[in-house]
Amino acid sequence: MRVAIRADASVDIGTGHVMRCKTLAARLARRGAAVAFVAAELPEALERMLRGEGYAVLRIGESPKSQEDDARRTAQALERFGKPDWLVVDHYRLDRRWESAMREAAGRIFVIDDLADRAHDCDALLDPNYCRGCEGRYHGLVPPDCKLMLGPRFLLLRPEFAEARKTARPRPERAVRRVLVFFGGSDPTNETEKALLAIARLKLPAEIHIDVVAGAANPQCGRIESLCADFGFEFTCQAADLARRMAEADFSLGAAGGAMWERCYLGLPAAVTVVAENQRQTAEDAAAYGAVWSLGSHDDVGAENYADILDRALASPSALREMSLRAFRLTDPASGAEGEHPAVRTILGE
Repeated sequence: MRVAIRADASVDIGTGHVMRCKTLAARLARRGAAVAFVAAELPEALERMLRGEGYAVLRIGESPKSQEDDARRTAQALERFGKPDWLVVDHYRLDRRWESAMREAAGRIFVIDDLADRAHDCDALLDPNYCRGCEGRYHGLVPPDCKLMLGPRFLLLRPEFAEARKTARPRPERAVRRVLVFFGGSDPTNETEKALLAIARLKLPAEIHIDVVAGAANPQCGRIESLCADFGFEFTCQAADLARRMAEADFSLGAAGGAMWERCYLGLPAAVTVVAENQRQTAEDAAAYGAVWSLGSHDDVGAENYADILDRALASPSALREMSLRAFRLTDPASGAEGEHPAVRTILGE
């Protein structure tokens, strides 16, 4: 079984597409599949990580001129890997035109999407986000026989999150003692620094621990590390134990991307910021459900907003308890993090 994955990562794109595909790749590799990543944009640190875990990485050159150009380059790259049984694509810039052009180069096509804003030519589609009325979200956008996996029960989560969920419980009604600050792998709008300045301004009691995590693709890592040293906050670059940190925290500040669902899965109350337009609807829907507090777009969020929302969290243990319960409920353990994920079973033909 050969599986190729077309996904990119950069400061602007973020690392979420590649990271969730890496989770799928690990599950497939454990079942004996050969996996290759095909990328136009990929930070060196992330490429080293993928190669270090045993995956082939096929580069197609940066900035394809069109979807047709991207498909041509991807097909050429796949000649070095062999025709894949499945081609997985997780990329907002690619749609039915690219997928149709790839039909001769791959057996079947599996799309991972979050937006439902464009048509696809695919055999299976996974959208793990919560949205109101999501059952009909892809009506008319995919072939009639396309297998759909929609909603948080289909989250692609790393094994450590499944392990952490086994012992995790909705947060009790208690004072906040541990705050996690994590705005994703690249944090393109530098929300981390805004949050750190806000927390420092509040002059919190010494017993409140501030845990700050930045991704290796974050260009401000050095600056953030320096600020944490000045303020006395714990800092980690590319934490390998993020699930544990989320499980131990009482409240979090973060982006409304893939990590929002990881926090919800472990019942961690959080205030989220929309750092990319494609996160807006998901953040609004999750907030309407009561699983997060949404601060809205990063353009409208400053240090004072982070200070205000943290003040609110410190003064509202009952609200955090309710948010934790709803986050836990929204990401039911049937999400596929336990047992074999439906996407893996689909690709393996089980």
